[in-house]
Amino acid sequence: MATSNDRLKTGRSDAAPRTGTPGVRAKRKVKPRADAEKTPRFYYKGNRIKQLRAFCHIVKFGTLARAGEALFLSQAAISLQLSALETELDVRLLERARPRFVLTREGQMLYELARPLVEGLEGLDQQFRSQLQGLDAGEVSIAAGSSTIQYLLPPLVRAFRDEHPGVRLQLHNVTGRDGLALLRQDQVDFAFGSMLDVPHDLSYEPVQWFDPMLILPRDHALAGKPDIKLEDLSPYGLILPPQRLTTYRLVDLVFQQRRVPYRVAIEVGGWEVIKEYVAMGLGISIVTGICLTEFDKTRLEVRNLRQYFPQRSYGVVMRKGKYLSTQARAFVDLIRPGLFGRGGYDEAGHSER
Repeated sequence: MATSNDRLKTGRSDAAPRTGTPGVRAKRKVKPRADAEKTPRFYYKGNRIKQLRAFCHIVKFGTLARAGEALFLSQAAISLQLSALETELDVRLLERARPRFVLTREGQMLYELARPLVEGLEGLDQQFRSQLQGLDAGEVSIAAGSSTIQYLLPPLVRAFRDEHPGVRLQLHNVTGRDGLALLRQDQVDFAFGSMLDVPHDLSYEPVQWFDPMLILPRDHALAGKPDIKLEDLSPYGLILPPQRLTTYRLVDLVFQQRRVPYRVAIEVGGWEVIKEYVAMGLGISIVTGICLTEFDKTRLEVRNLRQYFPQRSYGVVMRKGKYLSTQARAFVDLIRPGLFGRGGYDEAGHSER
């Protein structure tokens, strides 16, 4: 029979007998919890917002490295966030194509849903400060072509400055691809200009329409003709904006479709320059009615060409998913109240002349 001293020496009691192989403790079997089996096995920092931010930045910047730089995370962390999101949703969101990632059909669907949410959260601080400060602080940045800045924006700018003198206005005088690039890089709040084709990632709301107009010197041979046809323009040199702009492409398209020959005598930018050259007798031109003033009609012969050329619309261009600041929304409401709705993000397009 073991004494109390014997039990102290061995470090065990009779209530806990030794079992199994000497010197080896028996392992306790733990029954797995039923709810644990239902939990996804792959889970990285289970924060859906972080995963969606990583996903949206990969789409925006094209690579893991650039997305990581934008979010101040390592490339490995970005990759894990993406993998976790794909695993939890059980879909492939991006094809690993070089040099950039490419959205799958499911990825495109999620991106269109997630982008406004992610950008709304990222802009929450700025929106909150804007609300606190009211409309007397901040900045509005607008991309527009020279004709829009010269003929359409002045009364809007004056009205906005009168109502919100503390807000800084930044007008980017750009055309075509440059305007699109600024929109897509979020360097401007919106664009104001003319569009022919609307890319899928942009939206366009026209607000004003202008007819195509033929302008001639007052003493031109066609000035006394009551009904001028497109064929009548063939013998005379045209003064047109550069080929990269919509006006030139539109004129060329109409002449080509109707198989009417034409020639360009002078290619130059700026409606004011074109009107001055026409008044000097250096050629004739087809312009948009936006640029014609009452003074122009006293020194130029003006004829409407709507029967041959389509009207040109001018309006607001936005990137889909773009949230407008309080100040930018106030400017858009001056153009047309409630344009794009009050949700703060919508659909937009590209502006040229």
